[in-house]
Amino acid sequence: MHTDPIRIANFSGYLGDRFTALDEVMAGDPVDVLVGDYLAEITMAGVSAGFTADPKALGDFYAKYFLDQLRPHLGALSERGIKVVVNAGAFNPAGLADALRADVDAAGVALSVAHIEGDDVLSRLDDLRDAGHRFEHLDTGEPLLDSGEQPLAANAYLGGWGIAAALEAGADIVICGRVTDASLVLGPAAWWHCWAWDNWNALAGAVAAGHVIECGAQAVGGNFSGFTRLPRYRKPGFPIAEIRSDGTSVITKRSADEGAVTIDTVTAQLVYEIQGPRYLNPDVTLHIDSIELDDLGSDRVRIHSVIGSPPPPTTKVSVFTPGGYRIAINTYLTGIDIDAKFDLLTAQIEDLTSGSEFEEVAVSRFGSPDVDPADQNAGTICARIAAAAATREPLFQLQRDFNALGLSSIPGFMGGDSSGPKPRIEYWPGLLPQEELRHRVVFANGDSKPVDAPATTEEFGGQPTHPEPQAVAIGDTARVPLGRIAYARSGDKGGNSNVGVWTPDPDIWPFLRALLSTEGLKRLLREVADTPVVRHEFPHLRAVHFVLPELLGRGGSSNLRLDSIGKAVSEYLRARLVDVPIELLERR
Repeated sequence: MHTDPIRIANFSGYLGDRFTALDEVMAGDPVDVLVGDYLAEITMAGVSAGFTADPKALGDFYAKYFLDQLRPHLGALSERGIKVVVNAGAFNPAGLADALRADVDAAGVALSVAHIEGDDVLSRLDDLRDAGHRFEHLDTGEPLLDSGEQPLAANAYLGGWGIAAALEAGADIVICGRVTDASLVLGPAAWWHCWAWDNWNALAGAVAAGHVIECGAQAVGGNFSGFTRLPRYRKPGFPIAEIRSDGTSVITKRSADEGAVTIDTVTAQLVYEIQGPRYLNPDVTLHIDSIELDDLGSDRVRIHSVIGSPPPPTTKVSVFTPGGYRIAINTYLTGIDIDAKFDLLTAQIEDLTSGSEFEEVAVSRFGSPDVDPADQNAGTICARIAAAAATREPLFQLQRDFNALGLSSIPGFMGGDSSGPKPRIEYWPGLLPQEELRHRVVFANGDSKPVDAPATTEEFGGQPTHPEPQAVAIGDTARVPLGRIAYARSGDKGGNSNVGVWTPDPDIWPFLRALLSTEGLKRLLREVADTPVVRHEFPHLRAVHFVLPELLGRGGSSNLRLDSIGKAVSEYLRARLVDVPIELLERR
């Protein structure tokens, strides 16, 4: 057991993240473990989409991108004793481990590679359903058996104890498939500090740190609504978590990197892509509402007072099913009479898609032309035609028919830009008892070690409820964008979007809390006015959090929205005008 903190550096937040990030972390400040997250839900869906023609080929996929990143650094990793843990194994962690071992042998270095298995339950779905596991959709309650579609992929979220076991047995590099994002950090921290499986608060502290750094540069100012206040922002670096034996941590960054680590950049991650105050993981339940943050200065933020409790007996299973195909065509409208041009274009699209073969059609416009535009671009807006169908052919036909409008549509018709029909993959989140998993570590010599389900669990009774806030006296006001007084971040949780809104100013918090009641949010976000929005509060973070059910349909890979994974919902909300007390604005 180590007495000093473990330093865990992230170098990837998704498949396709900055390729040079691993080069940067290897050239930066000393760390003990490197972690890379490659498997966003939409990434798994996108990979599934690529194999709709041959589902059997899905098992051959792993992130070759990671191999190319790691290959130049094998010698340095061996010399410096740095461990690497990634979920780049995707649908074939064994295949990636074998490919990496070949690279290690070719480099002539001594590095041991282990991989984690047990997340892929696709081949077991029928047997599991026969045994009574219904995989009810977490939002709709519909059993998977009733969906009528043959799944392309089904992966359970594994915890971090397999990673810890691999490191304890001497592995230098651990390849995972679908583990929870935070498990990439919890596993190394539990190994380093020799935590007991029931050290709930320490485990929850590691999950909190893992949730903050899992998305790479976002913890250092990337995708941060207060980016204009950050120094040297053009190329923000990647974060480091220093986790102590009691589970408290410090989030920091490499000293030479751009960007910044502040209480607000950390808060942004804590309220990002969650379902509420209880953050469920296979090893522990994190109580996000217990978290407190301290600014230590010099890009160092301390996370402390974290409470954890036993995990649920189940873990989430991400199932992806084919949902037909979709297409998006972008065209552009210029000049005056924009409303009439858009109406004519919409009517023509309605005529072209009137057949029953089209399952969904949406025509949207974006932007407004300048009055007396300085150039043609300033006088132009975008119109987007999106459609879905069970097969590709109606969508190809729509593309051809749209381009045939060239001489019979609006003045200034520019044609349309489209990459053609793409598979529409539906995301199905269900649950499976952890005791049904075949979680195991596989070592370089072929030996394996099973990873037991948690010995103690607690049934999840649902997220805590918070009473609606009472109105506060506000005096004289000015009408300004919400973003003048608050930061926000949003993202996808399957078919739901979440959005967290917070203020760094204690004096603004009572007003913000009262402003963002459930009905207050519905007035600002009209798209969710008729949906059962769920509201929570995080007083320590001065944050209000909302879950927006089904805003994203059946997941980012199937809906027709421009903002398909909800990343910009927060910035739209911050642009809405609200009446703010003048005295609060003067303080800001």
